[in-house]
Amino acid sequence: MTLVLDSHGLTMLAENRARLDELRRRGEWPAIVPSVILTEALTGDHRRDYHENRVLRTCDVRPVDEILARAAAHLRSRASARHAPCAVDAIVVAVADQAGGAIVLSSDPGDLRVLARYTDNEVRIGSG
Repeated sequence: MTLVLDSHGLTMLAENRARLDELRRRGEWPAIVPSVILTEALTGDHRRDYHENRVLRTCDVRPVDEILARAAAHLRSRASARHAPCAVDAIVVAVADQAGGAIVLSSDPGDLRVLARYTDNEVRIGSG
C-alpha cells in the first residue's frame, strides 16, 4: 500500500534511519509527501533541515493543485461537524485518497482519522 507522510511522519523518519530502511526493505518506499508539508517540516536553514532533506530527496513530493485543493476542501467540509480539521491535514488525506488509498504516517492521528472516514478509498492512519 502507498505511504503518505505528514510533517510528523517526515520528521519521525528523518530521526529514525532504521525505520526508513525497514520501509525500503518491505517495498513501501518511496513515500508521497504533499508539497505543503515542507512548510510545516522545514526551517529554511539547510543545516537544521539536513535530515529531513535527506529523506525528501527519496520521496515523491506532490504539488497541491486546484483539483487536490478542492478535494481537500470537500473532505474538510464533510468532517467539520464539531470543528474543522486543519487544511494541511485535509490535503494529506486527499493525497492519500487520490493515490487510490494509502497509509498516512503521523504522530498526530486524531483529525486525520476523522477526515479518512470520508474518503472514497481506504486511507489508514499509522503512527510511529
